[in-house]
Amino acid sequence: MNIETEREDDGRWIAEVPDLPGVMVYGRSREEAISRVKALALRVLADRLEHGESIPELGEVFAVPA
Repeated sequence: MNIETEREDDGRWIAEVPDLPGVMVYGRSREEAISRVKALALRVLADRLEHGESIPELGEVFAVPA
């Protein structure tokens, strides 16, 4: 799953996982945003599996472009 990051005008960072709609978080640093979005994505995947829902096919767990 790819993680996309972007810096806001106010200095905060946004990180999201496009393959999981709604999995988007803010962080004070890029590293914090990435860490938080990974945790949220894993919780969403676990919840989907627990409820018998489908999850995206995973080639890698997380890929973060430099």
